[in-house]
Amino acid sequence: MKIEQILKSTIDYNESTRAILNIMYTDTVITESFNDIIKPYDISGEQYNVLRILRGQKGSPANMCVIQERMLAKTSNTTRLVDKLLLKKLVTRNVCPDNRRKIEVLITEKGLLLLKELEPQLKVHEECFASNLTAEELQQLNHLLEKYRIK
Repeated sequence: MKIEQILKSTIDYNESTRAILNIMYTDTVITESFNDIIKPYDISGEQYNVLRILRGQKGSPANMCVIQERMLAKTSNTTRLVDKLLLKKLVTRNVCPDNRRKIEVLITEKGLLLLKELEPQLKVHEECFASNLTAEELQQLNHLLEKYRIK
């Protein structure tokens, strides 16, 4: 369905406006579907992102700067996110023994189990959105989105 129909617009948008509106609307649709999956687990998308970053450390701790630079949403308050994950016992936080000003964060076994439980549902989520596109079209979409982001 065209974005003008979705938004019930009476005007025709130029192609650059249509592209922005399509990207923003698609982001909303994907995010809402993603949030429906993680909601029963009492975590936010940003918290999920932190857990994935920490799992990617393969048992090594990450400091707040490493987490922040790898976040999808760069405006996220990393300290607040880690605090919430700490309360849920999904991560641990310790002072670095070599540099007391540095805080090290590590995913717990409970955090790893949560990610493992979510994986099949999120795989279905990804496949659902990709199902209307061929492998070539997915590659082209990724290429175009990466090209579109260049400022």
